[in-house]
Amino acid sequence: MAKTAGTSSFGIDYVVFGIVDDAGKLITTADQGVSDTGIVLVDGDGEGATTANVTNIEAAGTEQYANNQVKRIAHGLSRPQVSLTMLDLDLELTNKLLGYDMDKTGGAVLRYGSKPNVAMLIASRDFNDNYHYIGFANGEMIEPTLNHGTNNANETDANATFTYQALAPIPDGTFADANGSSQPMKIWNSGLAGFDSAAMLKEVFGGYAGANILNIHGSASSTTPSGAVH
Repeated sequence: MAKTAGTSSFGIDYVVFGIVDDAGKLITTADQGVSDTGIVLVDGDGEGATTANVTNIEAAGTEQYANNQVKRIAHGLSRPQVSLTMLDLDLELTNKLLGYDMDKTGGAVLRYGSKPNVAMLIASRDFNDNYHYIGFANGEMIEPTLNHGTNNANETDANATFTYQALAPIPDGTFADANGSSQPMKIWNSGLAGFDSAAMLKEVFGGYAGANILNIHGSASSTTPSGAVH
């Protein structure tokens, strides 16, 4: 019997990336997208995520006064941002996510004026061992700095650090709240009744309909109304 879904989490199990077009449809060609399937779960030899810190999910509202009292609080838009550190990441994949144009000589130049529409899914686990997911259907990634340092008695490593800025999903209606307004972020937990990882992948990654790579990686796929994991 599955345990109750929790709020607190530990670790990072993996991060999944994809690139969608201007209509929000997943790009499934390896030359334009991240792979022939359209998505990549980063978990290769020496590869993976070190940190994925999400900020700007919401902010304290602005108090509005009347009759010497706070009568209303106005809330701004959610504008999540992710500080992402990778132990390592395939360079060609990195160039695609950042919008570098690669040539036939092994060189790459950062494209001016436009960035790829990057979809991203972050997986961790709560303390009841349910998988906890944070999904972004559209956003842009930047790599602000490239740091290097000399080796001495110890090796000086420089892991890749990125900033992901979430955008409104494409098309409108994706990640919709109860009022029908699309939001830039959505969360799931495999311990909640009705959880369906295939449906989650389809929603985050622009209609993805390929193999459920989360099952292959060992994630739960769905739950019954009683919460039992399948």
